[in-house]
Amino acid sequence: MAPIAPPAHIVTPSQPIAPPSTSASGGLLTRTQKFIEENQRLILLGCAVLAASGAGYYLYSTKSSGAGPSGDAGSSSSSAPGTSSSAKKNKKKKKKASSSAKDEKYVKGEGDKGPLLEEIEQPKEKKVEKVETEVKEEGFLADVPDATTLESMDESARNTLGASLKDRGNKLYSKKDFHKAVECYTKAIEVSIRKDAVFFSNRAACYTNFSPPEYTKCVADCDEALKLDKTYVKALKRRATALENLGRDEEAVRDFTATTIIERFQDEQAAMSVERCLKKLAQKKAKDILETREPKLPSPTFISAYLSAFRPHLKPTLPENPSQGDQTLLLAFDALEAADYSHAVSFVNEAIDQGISSKDNEAEGYNLRGTFKFLIGDSEGARQDLQKSLDIKPDFVQSWVKIASVHMELGDSASAFGDFEAAIRHNADDPDIYYHRGQVYFIMQEFDKAIADYNKSTALDGSFIFTHIQAAVAQYKQGNVGSSMAAFRRILKEFPDKGEPSNYYGELLLDQQKFQESLERFDRSIELDKDRKPRNVLPFVNKALALFQWKQDIVGADELCQKALEIDPECDVAVATLAQLSLQQGKIDEAIKWFEKSAQLARTEGELVNAITYEHASKAQVQFLKNYPEFAERLSQMAQGM
Repeated sequence: MAPIAPPAHIVTPSQPIAPPSTSASGGLLTRTQKFIEENQRLILLGCAVLAASGAGYYLYSTKSSGAGPSGDAGSSSSSAPGTSSSAKKNKKKKKKASSSAKDEKYVKGEGDKGPLLEEIEQPKEKKVEKVETEVKEEGFLADVPDATTLESMDESARNTLGASLKDRGNKLYSKKDFHKAVECYTKAIEVSIRKDAVFFSNRAACYTNFSPPEYTKCVADCDEALKLDKTYVKALKRRATALENLGRDEEAVRDFTATTIIERFQDEQAAMSVERCLKKLAQKKAKDILETREPKLPSPTFISAYLSAFRPHLKPTLPENPSQGDQTLLLAFDALEAADYSHAVSFVNEAIDQGISSKDNEAEGYNLRGTFKFLIGDSEGARQDLQKSLDIKPDFVQSWVKIASVHMELGDSASAFGDFEAAIRHNADDPDIYYHRGQVYFIMQEFDKAIADYNKSTALDGSFIFTHIQAAVAQYKQGNVGSSMAAFRRILKEFPDKGEPSNYYGELLLDQQKFQESLERFDRSIELDKDRKPRNVLPFVNKALALFQWKQDIVGADELCQKALEIDPECDVAVATLAQLSLQQGKIDEAIKWFEKSAQLARTEGELVNAITYEHASKAQVQFLKNYPEFAERLSQMAQGM
């Protein structure tokens, strides 16, 4: 569950929630990632299409995807999307229903337990006497000529002998006699003059069925098969599965991605395998990064958004005989007021270490330090500090509200609502309680309860702009578009000098595809906030999205995002948008750099996993085009047909 925040205007499961951040269009970050959320396969598997075509934004529908891989050769489909016959569609539906069970077998390497059939058409040989292929229990290779005899045989005869040994291996394989099958395939490789990728691929299949499986040998044989035929999909799949079982997920992503593209996105199981391996890879890398990286504050835009969700209260005052800690605490609040967040963190840490003499001030110190820990992503550390604040001062309502946010982020909604009830017992007239509880109801999509709390908050204090905005957004979410838009027009009149209403009203207009009006609103917001410190850069990113959606003006959108980063170099939504714009242009290398930057800015594990996922998905696309440049033209044609 996400934490609760202010106008951060970012509403994703892993980020704080701000008032209008949850606007009808889903919030800025949600919209910038709509490309990912609604068309995930395009990012994970279709970037190569974009790179090859240099064209705009193409979607391949999973509804027209073909059947997933069986373990048998000859199962690939070359049908282009959208050309399936009625019979094929029915067959696909049946296969899709059992995809989960198949996928599990595929991961475990159990996809090769059916009969092996050749995928590669063999060139015609001169007619020679066929070698007996019946499998005998004893001496099953006794009839194979010795080395001296082999040397006297011509190339055609040796190749035919190799093919017969392969057939013999297939029969042994079908009887699950995998060790003897390996001997046959090995002998086929030895006797044949013309090396055949099928021999290596079939032997690789045997290794995956050993007990325990010999995945390393499987990979080695698939390597040899792919040297002979680099588009041999069966070998790619087998190598990918073996690599995944060896924990080499990055290489597995490479092969599953290649399989999916070569098969024109018709292989549903390979597509699912890409996502599965990417998820494991990203989770492992994210865990490693989080264990070693230094805690880091998010962008000033993000921090300012969170802090502005709380009505300001008086700064602590010095006691009659202040300690060094008391004085340092005041420096922390001075830095906070000046939006010098890094110094505010340093000072509050020092103040607590030095010792704060006043109980009220000590509670303020732990509240402030807990707030910054929450923003950094240290939810457990934040919970401990906020609890200390409440132990010292049980009626500190703001600490109750903030610890509710922490409990929501930790997934403990019961404790969060308990925190709100405790806050009400101490001061039922504090409007912040109802605003933030309304936010919780909002993210739970209980809009009636959210609106009731927003109205309660407004009745206690009508001067807080975000309560008005969020109530209007909640109406929009309920489908009451007319009432919501009327509420926004009223808010614009009541707060004519504030940029936020124009920005969020612009979001609703953009959601309704009223592009010209939305651009005017974003421009108005930018103008009103030009002297604000720290400056709100979100209208720049919103305007970029509007330009792109309306006129496909990628250059203008890019410039606006770059402007946002000039003002706030760590604005995560600007970075996310630039990554998507790069993909739209087929500039995958550039997109990768933005995804890497996004990972650096990630506040939570969920955000980090997302950034790493798309970074490595894009890298797999780049590697595919490097390994298979001949597919560029085909991919361009596929893009045009999507």
